[in-house]
Parts: sequence; C-alpha cells; structure tokens
Amino acid sequence: MGVRLNSQDDLYDAVSEMLYVALLHYPVYNKNGDVVTTAIANMDIHDIARTVKTYEADGFYIVNPIEEQRSLAQEIISHWREGYGAGYNAFRRAAFESIKLEESLRAIIDDIIARTRRKPKTIVTGANFTGNVLTFAELKDFLKNGDGTYLLIFGTGFGISDELINASDFKLEPIKGASGYNHLSVRSAVAIILDRIMSV
Repeated sequence: MGVRLNSQDDLYDAVSEMLYVALLHYPVYNKNGDVVTTAIANMDIHDIARTVKTYEADGFYIVNPIEEQRSLAQEIISHWREGYGAGYNAFRRAAFESIKLEESLRAIIDDIIARTRRKPKTIVTGANFTGNVLTFAELKDFLKNGDGTYLLIFGTGFGISDELINASDFKLEPIKGASGYNHLSVRSAVAIILDRIMSV
C-alpha cells in the first residue's frame, strides 16, 4: 500500500524518506574508455548538496575509494558544517548536513539498509541510454505512491561503467533538451532530474 498524501507538504515528506542521491567517482570511464577514479570537485559538493536540500532528498552520498580524496572532501564539508563556514553561511551549513562520504557503492547500500531497514533499488543515470528505461514520470509515481526506497546514481568522468549499469535495478531515461546536444555537467543533470521527479 502506498503512502497516503494529504497535502503538498506530505508529498515532500514521503519523497524525502525514499530517495537518496549518490555521486560516483568510481567505477567510471575516462575519455579513452578506461575504468578510472575521478577526483572530487569542490563545486560538485556545493551545488549538488544545495539541490538535494532544495528537493528534500534524504541524503547525498559521495563515493570515492581513494582515502586522500575523501579526506580532502571531508575538510571542505567540515568547514561548512562545523567550522567557520557554518557560522558564516547557515544556508550552506544546512545543505551540507545531508552529505556522507563512502568508499564504495556497496557501503552506501549497507548504510541505507542500516538507516531504513530496506534495501534501496538502484537507478543509474546516463546521457545515452536507450531501450528499456525508467521514465521520469514513472519514477515520480513510484515516489508519490511510497513504492520502495531508491538510490539515484550519477556518474562523473565519461559515465558509469557498464558493469555497474548492468547490475542496477533501473536505467533512468536521459535528459532531452531542445537539440541533439547532451553534454550537461553532473551538477546540472542532478538539478534537472530532481526537479522533474520531485516537483509538485
């Protein structure tokens, strides 16, 4: 049975209990088609955290297996969550409260299971998916009806590895604009997709 919704606020509350966002730095491709680990970008941390907060997703995970990369990202996060930046910009602090760093996608899934007692269904995103894809409208309906917990995975570099894509529960339809050009930054993709699936 789905979650009974009585108002717009109820919709956001229901969605926030079911949707998590992950930014994946491994395993992803470089421009030569090699599987690599990409570096965490400061701008991605800031912009995606603010988008996740705006649309009330339940959490924002950043995945990178390199300890030095996670340590650097943690310094940035701590500055805005507990350090000088927390007092300087309360809005930024609120956005950064949802961020968690993990070394692998498996660690994220384990963390969500520990938090919700439910295994999330994984949804990968990409610019070139064809065939059997989950539409934005279908995912929005899943969330509105309280149908499960979902982990929405965004890749860096030149896209998520085929192995991970094939192991996911769903592929989300690509963003289509007014032309055939489709080379958005991951920050823009997160914002557009969350708006399409979580706006009223």
